[in-house]
Amino acid sequence: MRTHRRGFLMSTLGLAAAAPPLRAITRGPGFHWFSYYDKLQFDPSGRYALGMAVNFEHRSPKPDDVIRLGMIDLQDGDRWSELGRSRAWNWQQGAMLQWLPGSKSEVIWNDREGDQFVARILDVKTRRLRTLPGPVYALSPDARWAVAPDFRRLNDCRPGYGYAGIPDPNASVAVPEDAGIWRMDLRTGKRQLILSFAQAARVPNPHGDWSGAKHWFNHLLVAPDGKRFIFLHRWRGPKEGTSFATRMFTADPDGGNLHVLDPHGRTSHFIWRDPRHVLAWAWHPSRGDKFYLYEDRSEKVEAIGPEVMTVNGHCSYLPGGRWILNDTYPDQQRLQHLYVYDTRAGKRVELGSFLSPREYTGEWRCDLHPRFSPDGRWVSIDSPHAGHGRQMYLLDLRGMV
Repeated sequence: MRTHRRGFLMSTLGLAAAAPPLRAITRGPGFHWFSYYDKLQFDPSGRYALGMAVNFEHRSPKPDDVIRLGMIDLQDGDRWSELGRSRAWNWQQGAMLQWLPGSKSEVIWNDREGDQFVARILDVKTRRLRTLPGPVYALSPDARWAVAPDFRRLNDCRPGYGYAGIPDPNASVAVPEDAGIWRMDLRTGKRQLILSFAQAARVPNPHGDWSGAKHWFNHLLVAPDGKRFIFLHRWRGPKEGTSFATRMFTADPDGGNLHVLDPHGRTSHFIWRDPRHVLAWAWHPSRGDKFYLYEDRSEKVEAIGPEVMTVNGHCSYLPGGRWILNDTYPDQQRLQHLYVYDTRAGKRVELGSFLSPREYTGEWRCDLHPRFSPDGRWVSIDSPHAGHGRQMYLLDLRGMV
């Protein structure tokens, strides 16, 4: 089997750079991954990394498929400690397993109890477990509240992001009034519908006609100061066919002060750079499909790395805000490229290229989804390149950034 490219790689400026050290931190039996790039995989010390395990690949999850949740001790032979299990998960974002922001010992994930999705909070030291009456997607930086979309509708509209097991009661309703985004208090469990699909659809869309379209929300993320959150409003109708169109919104924590940050219909992956700016892959009339930096609640936008960050990827800022960590989807050779971009020098530095076999496609593809440790030294990825199915790998960035 072909493996990933290692050894000496060239940056886009023609500078030779040794590939950073790489090691597998999970192994069989079974398959392991963490999934999304904007969740806290590492604890504050950087010693422990979270992960999920499953015993099959290459098909959609069924309602009774259970995944195992665990914690890896990176300073003790990558020892796996079991934390729990979940029946609310998908291939792209798992069970939303993540550390509570600022906590040295508490993690959270989604699960299913009968006909209800719930969230579990576990103290990994004391093993105290508590259950909240709704699922989570994005957490506030003070870990006091969370927002979540309708995972039932997501599973219906965009397989790979919702959860099996509970049908969408609004499956035949194009724009529901009684579902959308919920906010939940992580201490009391109190939940409130703060924004419905119908409310978002009532915000004018001058850039397209969505007559007859079905609407849903995806990809929520709270700003670093907790004062705003972002989400994608998506729809599919006769015009979109099997695809979909997208608007990027920001809002206050109570759903108020809605602002359309990107109205042009093609927003994809994004990350907050700071409380006022969002980096996103999108289409803009100024330069077409590029990464753009948007200023919240304004029309200010500028292209970032337009000559070297030329394809879509899962982007994030390393600590300090100078370096952007990013990946790509498989190219024609089925290689997924991992790199960092220096926003000061305008330079892209390659970290590695990883083979994604052809069976990893569509809903059960395995994106790299790079995540970094709190100090920015380590990067973790999910990859099937070594021939052992999806597993997690760790790269050491010392000397690279």
